[in-house]
Amino acid sequence: MLKGSFPALITPFKNKDIDFNALENLLQFHLDNETDGLVLLGTTAETPALANDEKDNILRFCIQKIKGKLPIIVGTGSNNIHQTISSTQKAENHGAEYALVVTPYYNKPNQEGLYLYYKELINKTSLPIIIYNVPSRTGSNISAETVIKLANEFPERIVGIKEASGDIIKASTIIRDTPDNFVLLSGEDALNYPLMCIGAKGCISVTANIIPKEMHEMTKSLLEFNYSKALKYHQKMIELNQVMFIDTNPIPVKETLHYMKMIELDFKLPLCPTNKDYRQKIIDTFIKFKN
Repeated sequence: MLKGSFPALITPFKNKDIDFNALENLLQFHLDNETDGLVLLGTTAETPALANDEKDNILRFCIQKIKGKLPIIVGTGSNNIHQTISSTQKAENHGAEYALVVTPYYNKPNQEGLYLYYKELINKTSLPIIIYNVPSRTGSNISAETVIKLANEFPERIVGIKEASGDIIKASTIIRDTPDNFVLLSGEDALNYPLMCIGAKGCISVTANIIPKEMHEMTKSLLEFNYSKALKYHQKMIELNQVMFIDTNPIPVKETLHYMKMIELDFKLPLCPTNKDYRQKIIDTFIKFKN
């Protein structure tokens, strides 16, 4: 099930409240465009700014709409192990199939602390866990050795990693030394193609929010070893992937979805709309891609 393109779904707002009509339309948009699965309540969903009841409402609403239609991954990680355990149990109770658990941010744990954190989570929960490594956000970089240790010690529970460190040598080592059922997913859109060429099975993508069909087709081609077809998608996506991070994620992708008339241009503070120069560059790049 963990293969292909998994958009990290944004949260649409209207007057600072969740826009459930827009959210339903986004879910249908992904169903219509062959998205392979969805990630709910990731960083791209602005979860650091969401209240617990808002997270619960999003989770309940989305799972009700897409359960059985797409694999569902839910972001449940935090820098508080008790909160992470509670969120993971709640995701399972709602019907999620996987938990995406970021390395604890701000605490800056050492490798033994990271190992013990995931081990404690395994002991207190039942969902299969995908480690999320994004050191640019967390200040914590889980090593290949720690990932390999966890994957081999708990093969039924530690089933994958969303790798967003940009380190291809590290990714190669993880792919080589973990069990066959362990999946590495690209967590950086610019590296989706090269990471899948060395053995990653797909991506958890920001860009797929706006071009789900194309991202599905690229990952499908790579899984079928049609590298030349996938390369054409990758080369066409280069500028679009770059511009999606011209400002803090998910600002550019929400600017684009607003241009597509799919959402209101609304954020939870401290995020806000981008400046006019960035907006023009984002929209121009999207139009160029579509043409």
